[in-house]
Amino acid sequence: MGWVMALLPVALLVAGFPFFLVLLATVTVVLLFFAGVPATAAHQVMFGALDKYALLAVPFFIFAGDLLSRGGVSVRLVRWVQSIIGRMRGSLPFTSLGTAVVFSAISGSTAATVAAVGSLTYKRLREAGYSERFSSGLLIGAGAIDNLIPPSVGFILYGIASETSIVRLFTAGVLPGLVLAGFFSLYVYRHAVRRGDRGGPPFSRREFVAASRDGIWAVAAPVAVLGGLYAGVFSPTEAAGVACVYAMLVAVLVYREATPRDVFDSAARCMYLTAQIFIILACAGVYSWLLTVSGAGPALVGAVTQLELPTWGLLLVINILLLAVGMVLDTVSAILVLTPLLAPIAKAAGIDPVHFGVVVIMNLSIGTFTPPFGINIFVGQAVFKAPLSSIYPGLVPFIAAAIGALMVVTYVPQLSLFLLRFL
Repeated sequence: MGWVMALLPVALLVAGFPFFLVLLATVTVVLLFFAGVPATAAHQVMFGALDKYALLAVPFFIFAGDLLSRGGVSVRLVRWVQSIIGRMRGSLPFTSLGTAVVFSAISGSTAATVAAVGSLTYKRLREAGYSERFSSGLLIGAGAIDNLIPPSVGFILYGIASETSIVRLFTAGVLPGLVLAGFFSLYVYRHAVRRGDRGGPPFSRREFVAASRDGIWAVAAPVAVLGGLYAGVFSPTEAAGVACVYAMLVAVLVYREATPRDVFDSAARCMYLTAQIFIILACAGVYSWLLTVSGAGPALVGAVTQLELPTWGLLLVINILLLAVGMVLDTVSAILVLTPLLAPIAKAAGIDPVHFGVVVIMNLSIGTFTPPFGINIFVGQAVFKAPLSSIYPGLVPFIAAAIGALMVVTYVPQLSLFLLRFL
C-alpha cells in the first residue's frame, strides 16, 4: 500500500491531473483495493477537514483584500509610501517594495499583491528607465512578502493543519516578513547605485500630510483589523469579518471608487478562489488521514529520527525539500499535504512549532516566484504583458536574496519568536 501512496500521486501529476484529483484518486484506489476501511470513511473525513470555524477567515480576507485593491486603496498607498521615501536612491523601486509590504497587511493573497501593486507601479518603473527584467522581478518577488505579513492565508492553513495558534503565527511572521523585505531592499539599493540613480523629489512635509490625509483610511485598515486581533477584541475569523465590512465601507462609501457591481465581482472572484482552496483542503485532509491510519506518517518520523541529524542539518534538509516542492506545487497544496508529515518531525527534534511554521511558509512563499511554475510568475506575466524570457532572469537575484533571508530566519529563531513575548 505504501508504494501506491507514494508513486501513484507522482504518476498522476506527471500526467497533468489537477492536484485535488491526484489526492482523491490515490485515496480511492487505496481504500478500494488495499485498505480494510469502508470507502464511506473518505466522505466523512473530507467533510471533517472543512468543518473548522477558523477556515471562515480564508474567504473573508481574500474578499477584503480584493475589494480594497479595486476601491482606490492601492493608489493611495503608493502615494503615501512615496511621500515617505523622498530622495532616496532608487526611490521608485523602493516605493513599489514598500507599497507591497503595506498592502500585505491588508490582503491575504500573494497573487493579489502582485496584481494590485504591479498594475500601478510597473509602468512607472519602465517609464523611469528600469529594465523589463528588473521591474518584473521586483514586483513578482515582492508579492511573496504577503504570505509572511499578517493576515496570511498560508498561516491560517498551516495553523489548522498543525493545530498551532493562528494569532501566534500571525505575530511570528511580522519580523521575518520585514527581513525578507530588507534583503530585497539591499539588492534594490545596489541596483540603484549601479544605475547611478539620483532618487526622487526631496521629502516634503506638505506632501506627506496631504498623502496621509488622503490615504488615512487605507493605512488604518491593517491597524484596525490586526490591532483588534492582537488586543484580544476578536478572533482571527472575526477579524476577517471586520476586514470585509471595513473594505466595503471604505471602497464604496468613503473613497467611492467601487460600485455595487465591483463588490459583486469581488465576491464572485473570492467564491471561486475559496472553492479552489477548499476542495484541495478536503482532498488533502483525507490523504493525510490515510497516511496516519496506514502508519506512513509515524514511520517517516521514526526514520528521520533514527538518522540522528543535528537540528541545523534537519532544518537544512527540510528547507531544500520545501524549496523543491514550492517550485512545482502551489502553496495551499504543499501546506496541506506536507504539514502533517513535517510538523511531527520538527516537534520530535525540539523545534518550536511556531518558528517551524514560519520556516515552512517562507520556503513556500519563495516557491510562488520560483521557476518553472511559481503562481506569481504567471500573474505577473498576465499583468505586465512581459515574456517569460525576461521574467525568469529578472527573478534570479530576488530568489538569491530570498534564500539569504530564509537562512537567517531559519537559524535565528528569535526573529520569529521575539514578538510572541508581548502577547
